[in-house]
Order: sequence, then C-alpha cells, then structure tokens
Amino acid sequence: MNTGQAHAAPEHTLPDLPARRARAFSGVAAAAVAVSLLSLLPLGFILWVGYQTGWQAAAAMIFRPRVGELLVNTAWLVLLVVPLSTVLATALAWLTERSDLPGARWWSWLAVAPLAVPAFVHSYGWISLFPGFYGLRAAVVVSVLAYFPFLYLPISAALRRLDPAIEDTAASLGLGPWQVFRRVVLPQLRLPVWGGALLVGLHLLAEYGLFVMIRFDTFTTAIVDQFQSSYSGPAANMLAGVLVVCCFALLGLEAGTRGDERYARVGTGAARLTVHRALGRWTLPCLALPAGIALLSLGVPLVTLGRWLVAGGAEVWPLRYIGPAIWQTVALALAGAVLTTLCALPMAWLSIRRPGPLQRLLEACNYLVGALPGVVIALALVTVTVRVALPLYQTVVTVLAAYVLMFLPRALVSLRAGIAQAPVELEYAARSLGLSPLRAVWRVTLRLAAPGAAAGVAMVSLGIANELTATLLLAPNGTRTLATAFWAYSSEIDYAGAAPYALLMVLLSLPMTWLLYIQSKKTAGR
Repeated sequence: MNTGQAHAAPEHTLPDLPARRARAFSGVAAAAVAVSLLSLLPLGFILWVGYQTGWQAAAAMIFRPRVGELLVNTAWLVLLVVPLSTVLATALAWLTERSDLPGARWWSWLAVAPLAVPAFVHSYGWISLFPGFYGLRAAVVVSVLAYFPFLYLPISAALRRLDPAIEDTAASLGLGPWQVFRRVVLPQLRLPVWGGALLVGLHLLAEYGLFVMIRFDTFTTAIVDQFQSSYSGPAANMLAGVLVVCCFALLGLEAGTRGDERYARVGTGAARLTVHRALGRWTLPCLALPAGIALLSLGVPLVTLGRWLVAGGAEVWPLRYIGPAIWQTVALALAGAVLTTLCALPMAWLSIRRPGPLQRLLEACNYLVGALPGVVIALALVTVTVRVALPLYQTVVTVLAAYVLMFLPRALVSLRAGIAQAPVELEYAARSLGLSPLRAVWRVTLRLAAPGAAAGVAMVSLGIANELTATLLLAPNGTRTLATAFWAYSSEIDYAGAAPYALLMVLLSLPMTWLLYIQSKKTAGR
C-alpha cells in the first residue's frame, strides 16, 4: 500500500508539468522581450526624432560643412589607429608567444595592463607632460596606446591555440620563416584581428574624454557640446543619427570581411609545445619594442600621476570629497552591475535552453545596443524622460537604465557561459521533485552558473566605474563619481586635484584587468 501511494503522487503531478513549463517559459520569454524592446529604445529614439524633425530640416542639419569635418576626422582616426594598433598588437603577440624574448610572461602582462588606465587618463597624462601635444597626431598616438590591448588579447590567444604542425608542414615545403608567417599564420589570425579591430573602432567612435583633452573634434565631442549648449536640440540628435550610421557601417564591414573559412580541426591533435624562435642578435632590438610601449602606455600616465601627487602634497587628498566619490562610484557600479545581470538573465537562459530564430533575433537586439556610444544612449534617455517621464529626469533610475543598456552584452556573454555549463537534466530532476520551473532554475541552474554571473557582475562593474559620458549627462545634481570628479578638476586645468581620482580609478581597475589576462591564458590552454 505504501509503495502504491508513493508512486501515485507523481502520476497526478506529471500532467501539470507541461503546463507549468509553458507558463514559466512564457514568463521568461516576456521578460526577455521586454528587455530587448528597452534595448531598442536608442534606435527608436533616433528614428522618431528624425521623423519629427522632418526631412528638409534634418537634411539641413546633416549635410553641412561641420558634419563633413567630423566625418573626415572620424575616417582619418579609424584609418590610422586601427592598422597601427593591429601591427603593434601582432608584433607584441608574436614576440611574447612565439619567440625566446627574455621575460616574455612579464611583457605579456604589461601589454594588457594599459586597459586598467581609462582612455581619458591616458590623454590626461600626455597633455600634462606635453601641453602642445594635440590634434590628429595626438589623437592617433594616445588612441593606439590606450586601445591596442583589445587586439593584443585575442591575437596572442590565437597564437597560443594555433597548431604548430601547420607551420612545420609549411616549412617542410621550403617556405622561409617570413613566408610561413605571412601565408600560414596571418590567415589564421583573421577572426581575432577583425574582432579586435571592431572593438577598437567602436571605442574610437564612442570616446569623449580622450579627444576633448587633446582638442580633437569627433562626433561624440560635438554631440556633447551641442547638448550642453542647446539641451538636447535637434542638431545634437541628428549628429547622433550620423554616429549610429557610422557604428552600423563598422559592424557591416567587419561582418562582410571576416570570411567564412573554418579555423577549427577535428580532434585534439598531439599535445606538444610550440617551438619558440631564437632571436639571436635581434634580441636587444626586439626588447626595445615591448619596453618602449610599456614606457609610453604605462610610464607616461603613471609618471604624470606621481608628478602631480607630489606637487599637490596632502592638500590634493581631501577625504571629505574623495570618500563620497569612492562610495558613490562603488554603489553605482554594484547596483548597475546587479541590475544589468538580472536583466540579462532571461535572455541568457533562453539562448541556452530554448535556442531558435526568435531567440536569436531578441539576442541580437541586446548586442546591438552595446555597439552604440554611451552619448547616444544618454541622449535618448534625456529626451524620453523630458518629454514623457519628467520626474525621472536626472535621477538614479535614469542613470541605472543607461548602464543596463550600455553594458548588457557584457553580462549576457558571461551568463551564457555559466548557464551552458549547468546540465539541463538537473533542472528536470528538480522539477520532478516538486519544484516549480522558476524555483528549479533559481535553486539549481543559477547556483551552478554563479561563477559566470559573478564574472558578469565584475565586468559590468569595471565598465561603470570608469564610465564618463552618460554619467555626466544623466547623473542627478550632487553626484560625484571618481570619473566625474576627475573630469571636473581636469576641465579646470587643476591637474594636481584630478590626480588622486585618476590613481584610484587605476587601482580599482587593476584587479579586473588581471582577471581578464588570466582568463585569456586559461581559454587558450595555458
């Protein structure tokens, strides 16, 4: 009797499972759709403003000499910075991964470390030491030093994963070292090169502080100037529309030129170490490259910070201001990171558990917003709150909404990786024991995906802690983060007063940069 009763209960609950699963799926799908629609807000805002402005007025604002100058500046910036960064990153990656360069491990870390220095702090360091260093030349030099690690990381990881047998085969056919590199190795680097180049290009379009300090006009600097002078006037909105078109052009160029070749092999192959090329008499000249880049990318900002900290003395450390700035930075970073991760959770779960055409479309909406500059997202939220939800204008709610839109892809990528490592069978087992689908996900899947979620929170927190443009445009009066405080002092040419805030931003960013470096080593098999 007891045995029969024990088996009777599941039989009554089994017919309810499909209905409960359907309800849970509908709830998760509804949440994912809501977040995806929110992520389309900046694009909808641009289209709506263009429609409201009218074609003639919009054309008059777009097709004018000023926009042409900004397009020329943008074109020169991308055409110079991306190739130079690619060549520099490839050379450093080959030296640290494929040669017997002394101290290669340390030089590898020093090639990644510039990511811990915000781009506008790089600019601050150079303009402090060389006040006459400005314009296109300065923009190219500082941009290359600030952004080449975005290319170095994927290229060095690809070199570590590349099968040495391919190069050995090419060499056995009579090809010299340079021919092997050009005809065998470089084609294998196409994906990381194009991916890193896309990141660098998007950062160039979105950056504000770096180019303002060295007096180089871009679409982002013009949009912020226009907004501050006319408070979200149509001219700023039209410039934002042109900037969005530039972003889409970069995305289309990358998608159309990456190719469809296969870069994977079947099986794991033979485990063997890569043979490092002997540099011989070229050792000292080759050492000069990573040493010189480390000196320029890290030495200049750090020497500048040390110089201004010593010159300012104890007076540049007003704890009554620095303490609240640290607190507000950490509070906004943590709140924004947790909220962004929660918003990304439904989409991440759907992408792993229920993949399909609709899921891919919704996921593309989330990634698309990550390609838009922060100033476009901020401008959209300013216009929406002023015209539709005025009580939310310049409130913490609007700031957090901007952070969610800007950093949603970072959380989504990390959550997807974590959920993919949680077997779906454990969810089914939890449901068979009486848990609802949502409780099964919460108590089983999310616990197993906790490392991925934590990585997402950390990545988003790092981005928010160093974010400048959206915080400047949206933050409530009295908000003082490390980035905005640094910007307030540096805008007044008080470089000594800005130095403590810059140093604190670097110190907060270093652990995350180290984690990124270690993760790159692990994913590449080291």
